[in-house]
Amino acid sequence: MQFGLTETQETLKKSAREFLTAESPMPMVRGIVEAAAPFDVGLWSKIVAQGWTGLLAPEEYGGHGMGMVEMAVVLEEMGHALLPGPFFGTTLLAGSILARAGSEQQKNKYLKPIAEGQARATLAQFGPDRRARFVPEAVAADFIVCAGPVEGETCIFVSSGVPASLTPSLDLTRRLYDVDLRTAAMDVIARGRVAQEILDSALDAATAGLTAEMTGGMQRLLEITVAYAKTRKQFGRPIGQFQAVQHLCADMLLMTESARSAAYYACYAVQEQLPNASEAVSIAKSYISDAYREVGNRAIQVHGGMGFTWENDCHLYYRRAKASEIALGDAIYHRERLARIILDKHKHSTTA
Repeated sequence: MQFGLTETQETLKKSAREFLTAESPMPMVRGIVEAAAPFDVGLWSKIVAQGWTGLLAPEEYGGHGMGMVEMAVVLEEMGHALLPGPFFGTTLLAGSILARAGSEQQKNKYLKPIAEGQARATLAQFGPDRRARFVPEAVAADFIVCAGPVEGETCIFVSSGVPASLTPSLDLTRRLYDVDLRTAAMDVIARGRVAQEILDSALDAATAGLTAEMTGGMQRLLEITVAYAKTRKQFGRPIGQFQAVQHLCADMLLMTESARSAAYYACYAVQEQLPNASEAVSIAKSYISDAYREVGNRAIQVHGGMGFTWENDCHLYYRRAKASEIALGDAIYHRERLARIILDKHKHSTTA
């Protein structure tokens, strides 16, 4: 059984690290955070040129037809670089639904432009009042995939030109918006039970991808902290020589490696459509939601007062950790979901 990345995946990982190191260093990330524009157009064009927007899309719609493991490789490096912008919303939230729903005409209209980098999108999940909250990068989106109750049943439709207002968010690298869909035009791509199944499947894929991205952030926090512990001196010695600091760093390493195993298995399970895919996703998200936050806690502890300053990068990753912890369900939500899945399977097995 193969437990590591293939040669192709390793090459993809290396090229992603090199690209993001060169094109999205932390000074650029900070510049995007401080800028008024919702994203950097030049950086987005370079990402498109890498072909990443079409990783998951089928070849007949302008994509590369690759799997979630390949996407996880790229997302981990994006999390490592704290990449800002609409990539996740476009490819994982909106793209995952569009790949599973709609007619050929709709796929050519919406999925193909995403895969070819000609359009950006996001997902808005709304309630009975047709309002969606915390929609990522809505202003940067050319269109929005919307999912929620319409006339008593789940409905997925695509809309554009809808009003959106910026809402304060902890993660400064991802802007969130409130979106009003009451008067939105509706190009319906799925309804009823089929729509709910498509939404559930797409959200599993997006959640698995998010755990890979979170793992990349954990890895970077570990690297920053170990480097600091080697150079910061106290009582004439590097603080990394003190056992208490070593324990904190060891905890960070353990949590990061555990997260990586859980995240990649979740992505593999989704890719291969394994029967336990949903369980794997919820196990990964419940663990990594807690672990990323705890890695951030320990990073700031080792840095002491420096960890809280604007000039230090730790707080930016910690902000991402807290936002990602809640996004697509926190640890409590996914543990409850896992319990429901196990209970349902037990009921079916006893009645069969």
